[in-house]
Amino acid sequence: MNPSLTHQKINSLNVCVIVPTYNNERTLKRVLDGVLEYTEHLIVVNDGATDSTKNILANYSNLTVITFEENKGKGAALREGFKKAIALGYDFAITIDSDGQHFPNDIPVFITALEQHQTKNILFIGARNMNQEGVPGKSSFGNKFSNFWFWFETGIKLQDTQSGFRLYPLQVIKNLRFFTTKFEFEIEVIVKSAWKDVEVKNIPIQVLYDKAERVSHFRPFKDFTRISILNTWLVLVTLLYIKPRNLYRSLKKKGVKRFFVEDFLGSNDSPRKKGLSIALGVFIGLSPFWGFHTVLVIFLALFLNLNKTIAFAFSNVSLPPFIPFIIYSSVKLGERILNVKNTYDLEELTQNFALVTHLKTYVIGSLALAVICACFFGVIGYLLFLILSKKKMVTNHG
Repeated sequence: MNPSLTHQKINSLNVCVIVPTYNNERTLKRVLDGVLEYTEHLIVVNDGATDSTKNILANYSNLTVITFEENKGKGAALREGFKKAIALGYDFAITIDSDGQHFPNDIPVFITALEQHQTKNILFIGARNMNQEGVPGKSSFGNKFSNFWFWFETGIKLQDTQSGFRLYPLQVIKNLRFFTTKFEFEIEVIVKSAWKDVEVKNIPIQVLYDKAERVSHFRPFKDFTRISILNTWLVLVTLLYIKPRNLYRSLKKKGVKRFFVEDFLGSNDSPRKKGLSIALGVFIGLSPFWGFHTVLVIFLALFLNLNKTIAFAFSNVSLPPFIPFIIYSSVKLGERILNVKNTYDLEELTQNFALVTHLKTYVIGSLALAVICACFFGVIGYLLFLILSKKKMVTNHG
């Protein structure tokens, strides 16, 4: 796509480009000139630079420049750039780093992808070839680390989640609340966008790591710690809110019957995987980890690559009406295993704190009951799904 055609499409799609910069005097001019070949809709955020950045920007009278008196961090610079772009009425913003690693002539790649998808609910991240020569080892490791947690938190698998060359949907961004201001912001924004049902996709871009001119402000210990703290929080929100919310939405949208047929019976997972998912759900639901059942079952289903819907559904075996009977059965089984005899009735056990006295008996019995029931229902489920899958195959071939 030639620059003139790209210019027209950028105007028609209402896109701007945001360049956050901090002490990149060696590469800033080249990046700005490259962007201006495709569009004059350019917002530069000077994040408190102490080099000649201010003088370089003074030579560009047609730019929208935001200047911080002191360095606040890349996240703060991007957030301010988004705020300005939204105020100016843009629908999308392409962000490109000023350290020279990105090629402005990849801007048409984003515009073409945006045209093809024809939706305002899309976020593109430029995917770098992290295996090419010159890519720092810490960058490659950090990207794999980030990719894993992004998948865990959103269910979306990406090749590159750390690239700063992106296209953002501003109509979604303006309604999100952010708390981070440094490099970790670029993780927070894509996770929260995905939670709002934005489609997050990779598109291939070029990348250049020139040690002679590139200046990186990433501080391995401080920034990695910040990213780890953010991911810890995002994982907790995922397990306690996002996953249950998505399951509830699907159930509400489809209705119980359709949800059961499509998400439960109609899943493409193998009978073995479905049976194991039932076993996991039953085991967690009957285990003595009260208050953590949802977190545990979703985490383990993700970690073990099992069916989250089935596992979560069967973890609810411990519904309130059944709890007294589950506790009573657990204690009685614990007595048999430990060869002890206690005297109490169901009311005393569940209401008069006798359970605290017999905690060891209960815990052992509870785990044993969980294992027995998990095996039983897992096998039964496996056999039923196996029969259903064979009937389905016969029907399809008939």
